[in-house]
Amino acid sequence: MTVDIAATLASTHPYDVLPEDARTALAEAIDSIDLVAGETVYSVGEPQTHLYLIVSGRIDITDPDGAILSILGPRNSFGERGLLKDGVAVVTAKASEDSMLLRIPAASFHALIAEHPRVMRFFDRTRPARSRRQDITTIALSDLMTRDPLTCAPDTPLIEAARKMREIHVSCIIATEDGAVRGILTTGDITSRAVAEGLSLETPVAQVMTADPSTLPPTALVADVLHTMVEKGFTHMPVVEGGKLVGILTQTDLTRFQATSSAALIQEISAAPDSAALARIVGRIPELLVQLVAAQNPHQVVTRLITDIGDATTRRLLALAEAKLGPPPVPYLWLACGSQGRQEQTGISDQDNCLILDDAVTPPDDTYFAELAKFVSDGLDEAGYFFCPGDMMATNIRWRQPARVWRKYFRDWIATPNPEAQMLASVMFDLRPIGGHFSLFADLQEETLAQASKNSIFVAHMVSNSLKHQPPLGLFRGFATVRSGEHKNTIDLKHNGVVPVTDLGRVYALKGRLTEVNTRARLVAAIEAGAVSSGGGRDLIDAYDMIAQTRLEHQAAQIQRGEKPDNFMTPSDLSDFERSHLRDAFVVIKTMQNAAGSGGGYLN
Repeated sequence: MTVDIAATLASTHPYDVLPEDARTALAEAIDSIDLVAGETVYSVGEPQTHLYLIVSGRIDITDPDGAILSILGPRNSFGERGLLKDGVAVVTAKASEDSMLLRIPAASFHALIAEHPRVMRFFDRTRPARSRRQDITTIALSDLMTRDPLTCAPDTPLIEAARKMREIHVSCIIATEDGAVRGILTTGDITSRAVAEGLSLETPVAQVMTADPSTLPPTALVADVLHTMVEKGFTHMPVVEGGKLVGILTQTDLTRFQATSSAALIQEISAAPDSAALARIVGRIPELLVQLVAAQNPHQVVTRLITDIGDATTRRLLALAEAKLGPPPVPYLWLACGSQGRQEQTGISDQDNCLILDDAVTPPDDTYFAELAKFVSDGLDEAGYFFCPGDMMATNIRWRQPARVWRKYFRDWIATPNPEAQMLASVMFDLRPIGGHFSLFADLQEETLAQASKNSIFVAHMVSNSLKHQPPLGLFRGFATVRSGEHKNTIDLKHNGVVPVTDLGRVYALKGRLTEVNTRARLVAAIEAGAVSSGGGRDLIDAYDMIAQTRLEHQAAQIQRGEKPDNFMTPSDLSDFERSHLRDAFVVIKTMQNAAGSGGGYLN
């Protein structure tokens, strides 16, 4: 297999931001290697001499103990940690399937990050995070415990307690009086203390349970539980606050926590046999979101990891579709837009996607691609990525077209920026390739940005469109909450908080011809490119960080309470300090919107 190294670099971030002469020089220094499944690229402690870019295949990154840190596919770079650690590998990289890699010499890599700040910043922010096993001990019980555990009175007959445990598939029941813990009965107690001793099934729980068990408050750390479990041989820890039972933490909870990571889920997704299995795996995303937020990961890390799961699910469905339908008649590219396109998915997401087909496609070929689109979209919906209410999906033939038609779409939207064109352009500027032939998109993105940025009328319409969603600011330093309906007296953290920044970021990217799609990355790149003032851009990033983090924490809290996550938060749930800072963040957004609308100094 041969590869056009220069073209690959031009269509892969962060190499696409390099000046053409720098990219050409880099391409001349690069060679390619082919690996067979199971072959190691490098191991922990070995000298590391190259940065690698995946052209095809899959590479697994593991820590010194063999735990998977990352599962990487085409267009991912890896190896920078070793090059930044004096040339010694700090992780192991192994091909899990036949793969082709581009090798960038260490000297070229160091020259890149020294001469090009945007490339340096990319590799700095994408260094693999520490292993999840290092995070678990520092998490509070309140972020991991099971709330509202099964309880009974101490005088409950043993058979009744056992039946309750069986009904909800738990291994213990807490004996309480007026909310206070009196004892704990486990399946082990029933076996060793009741069945083995031949006790009557009508025996009160109080005669078999462990009385006055050790408890901990919800503010204790998981480390405290682990120490107590190891020291005393416990498998269950009641969590008590103010003398009342509020939760329980078990060894099963700890095991589940350690087994649930984005890498673990992606590994399972890559081997899922059908859409039903994918749905079961993706159904664990809420649990992952709670854990990532509890570990105090920044919002851009949480949403990136959750989006990676959506990407992997899409790619697996594409593979299953091809296995069912046979090889595609012409090359195609599946792309995501919306929050998945921007790598900003949270605990709730619909699907927004499209297909770009090779220009060699014929009308009869669409039967295949219509079936492929239906298979993938149905599978995504089954997994919880519900159908787009606006029908912006590849199942709609309008969004399943040859590359030449897509070029015409963008030309027409830019030439005639009516309201529909503004809306469609806003969505489509967030396109990101997910699976298929990525080359079908590279030139299209560059051409569109160049055409759009030169059309002052189109840019003005996009600026106007970015002002439609306003921050929820009321009088006297209060919030303008929803006035009626099921979300009355709440603020919409998505449409009145995150979306206004997303819209501004898109405008900055358009004006600066920036290829970044992620909102935060767009803001950073806009500052560097001079598309927004340095001071205003930094303020906007800080405001966005606070609102996006608050939104994730709100969703995580809802999931912990057994509720369906949403974007509607009651301001009174926050402290005065938190409300004040959140309002300040909304004021920053409003200020930047005013500046963009007036063409003032904040928007260059």
